[in-house]
Amino acid sequence: MRKSVIKILFTASLLGMVLAACGSGDSGATSDGGGDTIHIGVNMELSGAVASYGQSDTEGIELAVEEINEAGGIDGKQVKVTKVDNKSDAAEATNAAIKLTSQDKVTAIIGAATSGNTVAQAQIANDTETVLLSPSGTSPNVTITDDGTLNEFVFRTSYIDPFQGTVAANFAIDDLGIKNAAILADNASDYAKGLGSAFKETFEAAGGTVVSEEAYVAKDTDFRSTLTRIQSANPEFIFIPGYYEEVGLIIKQAREMGIDVPLMGADGWDSPTLVELAGAEALNNTFITNHYSSEDPDETIQNFVTKFKEKYDGASPNAFHALGYDSVYLLADAIERAGSTESTAIKDALEETKEIKLVSGVVTIDEDHNPIKSATILEYVDGKQVFKTKINP
Repeated sequence: MRKSVIKILFTASLLGMVLAACGSGDSGATSDGGGDTIHIGVNMELSGAVASYGQSDTEGIELAVEEINEAGGIDGKQVKVTKVDNKSDAAEATNAAIKLTSQDKVTAIIGAATSGNTVAQAQIANDTETVLLSPSGTSPNVTITDDGTLNEFVFRTSYIDPFQGTVAANFAIDDLGIKNAAILADNASDYAKGLGSAFKETFEAAGGTVVSEEAYVAKDTDFRSTLTRIQSANPEFIFIPGYYEEVGLIIKQAREMGIDVPLMGADGWDSPTLVELAGAEALNNTFITNHYSSEDPDETIQNFVTKFKEKYDGASPNAFHALGYDSVYLLADAIERAGSTESTAIKDALEETKEIKLVSGVVTIDEDHNPIKSATILEYVDGKQVFKTKINP
């Protein structure tokens, strides 16, 4: 049932503005009638500040849809995809969700790539009873609101920020032998603050000392004064939870200043643009927590890597590609088990997901609509991500 606020949003005048604001495109089956298709919306950052994430998620989605349709579809129905570019903007993500639910009448929405742009759709998903599945939104408030309420129709394929921060802290202490560390985080990002908080809590609980905590603002380009303050604290290790656009410059400037200690981040680093900004040599002795590695010898992973390279001219898939791909199969599995495209039935089936084997791990959905699965540690060596280890929850 749609609440009154959504009914208001569905007036003709606002819908006209929404349609004008959102670019869209279709892929998959072309037939929309007679119940012979399953219509999935994709609400992604296809342009704007974090387009690398949304584009990668979408390429993974399109590969999975292609495979499913070639294999006969879901319960004999072809999958149709309608893509909308949210332009890396929360208001645009909201508009895109209104379009997908009101005009396109999609069965479910996959997206967005980032937490904030997923949260911007959550109320619409709940009020219209449309399943919303974020491939890569890692903030806890994607599925649980700030007041502790479960977003009933919202799920994710990625693990959450606190898990990444905990894994990074344990890796620093147990594998690298670090005793003191600094944290440099984007002070306006829930993603960065959540990771930094979890890292600090775990690191200190294990006996480590955080000798410096500094912050930066998104879109900053000169981090030297901040790095000077960190350098004066003489840390053995710096944890930098953030997105690739700023992190690439931070790493480059840190190395130019003679800061040669290990640097570590999370999945927000995972973009080819990071190497372009930082430089391959500067990235040596840096690490990230991530959702998978294309070098992992696991058979499921290597089958995915082979298919991806065949479709995308030899390109190696990153974690966002894998999460987009997995999101389609996670949703398809739920629809098949539900035996229905009715939203509540799909939601219930997703909640009952247990030990489904996906590229990014063996997934069970917990009571907060988060996947329980392993994390991967990657090391950058001459600009290339190298598989180091896998850590189970």
